[in-house]
Amino acid sequence: MNITLRQLRYFLSLAQQGHFTRAADAMHVTQPALSMQIRTLEEQVGSLLVERTPSGVVLTPQGRALESHARQVMGAMAGLEQAMRQPGQGGRLMLGMIPTIAPYLLPEALPLLRARDIGRDLHLREAPTDRLVDELCRGRLDVAVVATPPDTPDLVALPLFTDPFLLAGSQDRIARIGALRPEPRDLDPGQLLLLDEGHCLGDQALEVCGLNRRSARLDLGAASLATLCRLAAQGMGLTFLPQLAARQECAAAPGLAVVSFPDPQPARDVLLLRRATTSAGGWFDDLGDLLRTAGQSVMKA
Repeated sequence: MNITLRQLRYFLSLAQQGHFTRAADAMHVTQPALSMQIRTLEEQVGSLLVERTPSGVVLTPQGRALESHARQVMGAMAGLEQAMRQPGQGGRLMLGMIPTIAPYLLPEALPLLRARDIGRDLHLREAPTDRLVDELCRGRLDVAVVATPPDTPDLVALPLFTDPFLLAGSQDRIARIGALRPEPRDLDPGQLLLLDEGHCLGDQALEVCGLNRRSARLDLGAASLATLCRLAAQGMGLTFLPQLAARQECAAAPGLAVVSFPDPQPARDVLLLRRATTSAGGWFDDLGDLLRTAGQSVMKA
């Protein structure tokens, strides 16, 4: 069996896109070129890997099995590439961060990264957790900063810091309830402003309140924490604000006030992820130390 990495890349693109033309566009090749590689791959494995349908393609059982193995192979290759281009030694660092961390952590972290030469060739990808994990597993990222523990043994998590949640709202609203320091579960679900589905911060806020999205009548589907904070500052409701973001959002949204919850405070654990197949080689721990220092500095300010 003589399977090439090119064939596996094309096959994984087809599996993701579900359509030959879109897969070819994603790989920057012509559709006939991609189709030829898929046919050659099917000949090599001796089975049909995709079923052609009027709307696109679906994977056969053999195709699904190959997809799983192909992702492992490509992850291992990405690990090999990373070992050959260590950050801090002239190598490129593909770093992913979720949107509720990136704008608050990066301004503090970048000077530290550049001082240690880790961030000289830094490429940032800001996206929700599920997308970052997918791109990390597929080798498109080297590391990712998230706030949700991975549910796969293919990833290794390094704890960075704990980020407490604050209750944010207009100054009048916080003044009325702040002295009471309510427990999260005592909050009125109808007053909660949440991030859109797919953002882990919104799900974490619901979890600590013991709620689901149908319970929160002010689920506006906001795509950013900044939008929620501006709505909260105008008296539209209350929202959970990570301490990491508090200084920047309070400065950007006049009228926004915050109050801490009583102990034990609800919080999120910020983690640095890498593939288990990627050699840490010291750079991973160094990067974790710098991001940890930056995060703690932001929260103390």
